[in-house]
Amino acid sequence: MARPAPKHERRFYAANRAFGRFGIRQFYPELMPAPHWHGHIEANFTSGFVMDYQVDGRPITLPADRLILFWAGVPHQLTRITPLPEATPRLSNIYLPLDAFLMMPQIVPLQLALLGGAVIVLPPELCGLDHVQRWYADYRSNDFERTEIAKAEMNALFRRAALHGFNYLLPPWRDSAEDRALSSVHIRHSVAMVRHALENLDRPLRNADITAVTGLHENYALSIFAKTMRLPLKQFVIRMRLMRARALLVESRMAIATVAERSGFTSISQFYHQFRQAYGLTPDALRRDYLAMAEAEDDTLFASG
Repeated sequence: MARPAPKHERRFYAANRAFGRFGIRQFYPELMPAPHWHGHIEANFTSGFVMDYQVDGRPITLPADRLILFWAGVPHQLTRITPLPEATPRLSNIYLPLDAFLMMPQIVPLQLALLGGAVIVLPPELCGLDHVQRWYADYRSNDFERTEIAKAEMNALFRRAALHGFNYLLPPWRDSAEDRALSSVHIRHSVAMVRHALENLDRPLRNADITAVTGLHENYALSIFAKTMRLPLKQFVIRMRLMRARALLVESRMAIATVAERSGFTSISQFYHQFRQAYGLTPDALRRDYLAMAEAEDDTLFASG
């Protein structure tokens, strides 16, 4: 049986109110008692089993030994696990933060499809267990260059998948029978707003500044954004700032005040307030807690990778 995710990872990925950084984990799958959602683009690779999901209330079956892509901002729930004969189920989860995914070059069709609620399965010849295992080893190495290479390989994989055409387990909402009042044009506007916000997180950002990139009336653009991203623009910007702050805290020794400034918070007190609300502890406490757990589990992580 695969080793469960380390404690600090389980805690991190379970957080719904603020979203974290890039990560990969491998574990024995467990049923989810209720739907959840978080801020990543998620890739699942099922080895030795088939699993049933509910994605935004729609049932799907995820085949074994295939890479499945979806936006985890849509509520999803693992409802059934069906092991294959003489196989040990093992689930590999890859988490791409939304900002990193939307800034990847030359994958606009995939970005639009996933933000539109699609669930996509990649052909086995494009991605197999060996690819996922290599990325997992790169991530567990704690080597920055190896992790960046893994991300670049994923971007190349997504570009190659677009050449093949997407195989949908669930089509985008705009292509389904349901009337979601969202079109590819709306999603493009939302992506444009996301990109502008992410490129200017360290600056003061008003709704009017962000919606201006669409050429639409501010209120209309805000409405489109809320429907697409499932949260108001202002709240999205706060979450992205918290994502950046958390990454800076755990990946650097940067002073807390500098982290707040680089993440776009206008005052240290505002930063502490928002951070505690999101993560349940102060920025300096999170840094101490994370580093202590990471150091304690380092040897085990290498052994399991």
